[in-house]
Amino acid sequence: MKHDEQIFTLALTRIPGLGQTGAFHLVKNLGSAMAVFQHRTELPQLIPGATEKLVKILDCPEAFKRAEEELAYAAKNQIRCLTLNDEEYPSRLRECEDAPLALFYRGNAPLNALRVVSVVGTRHATSYGQCLCNSFIADLSEALPDVLIVSGLAYGIDIYAHQAALQNGLNTVGVLAHGLDRIYPSAHRHSAIKMLEQGGLLTEFMSGTNPDRQNFVKRNRIVAGMADATLVVESAAKGGALITAELAESYHRDCFAFPGRTNDEFSAGCNELIRNNRAALITCADDFLQAMGWSTKYKTKPENIQRQLFPELTEEEQIIVNLLQKSPDGIQINTLVIESNIPINRISMLLFELEMKGIVRPMAGGVYRIVG
Repeated sequence: MKHDEQIFTLALTRIPGLGQTGAFHLVKNLGSAMAVFQHRTELPQLIPGATEKLVKILDCPEAFKRAEEELAYAAKNQIRCLTLNDEEYPSRLRECEDAPLALFYRGNAPLNALRVVSVVGTRHATSYGQCLCNSFIADLSEALPDVLIVSGLAYGIDIYAHQAALQNGLNTVGVLAHGLDRIYPSAHRHSAIKMLEQGGLLTEFMSGTNPDRQNFVKRNRIVAGMADATLVVESAAKGGALITAELAESYHRDCFAFPGRTNDEFSAGCNELIRNNRAALITCADDFLQAMGWSTKYKTKPENIQRQLFPELTEEEQIIVNLLQKSPDGIQINTLVIESNIPINRISMLLFELEMKGIVRPMAGGVYRIVG
């Protein structure tokens, strides 16, 4: 069944004239790519706005042939194909309206780690930016040895972030703008190979896809969408890092930036983000940890509250409370969805009820913790 869903999903992404948004809309409405094709002739009755033209273009044997070829390539090269309904699919990314229907992943890091941070910046990083990146990740690794660092494997801040994570024992995932049959830029191949053992490589693009300009913009939405927060280390007034920051903001994720001198070209973008309140200013990892509510340095861990002190809880509320009691520093809402097996829309309502009862408290980054 899982293999079938992969075939149908990949085929759906190859339908000429459908597009990412249209394909995502179909899957969300019918629950799976398999259901889209199984009910192809009924779509005009099942989905408002669906036309006979849609029914016709979905009859595409070439799309299925390409999907089968890609899955064969993936199996041969130890690549996992993750569809929207797979547990391994990044749950934070799944919430985004433009989430890829399928991802190709090679690596060993969990994409649904408890804490995920995207670190981005200019390809023309200065020594100032490299130093900030290295020290931030080194300090972060001491406080949170299980945090996952995500970036785009590009020149500059991206590769510095990956390398700093590797050096400090953190898992790091590179999101690519092409298929997993190549590494671009080739100069980063050595780091990419290390990441396969301490993180991984992730892409939405099939093998044979070139690293074309438009693919990097599409790649940025994955970098922003799969993380709790995005940190811009250095950026000029225009650039891919600012696009990633804008995407993070549109996904209601936290965004941070290091400030720079007013006349530094590659701090202009960061200073602009901070000035317009589109990113919070940080100067070190401690600033970031406190803002995210992940810091243990400046607060004592709350003691577990005895069950009898709580008002009467429903079965689902009790499940959430039990999970939160095991994690004094709190749990991100996407992780709660996975561990409780409660849908995101339902768990949001339950958390609100628990907040009103004075049992849980929301923190930055979509984290919730027991009040203590």
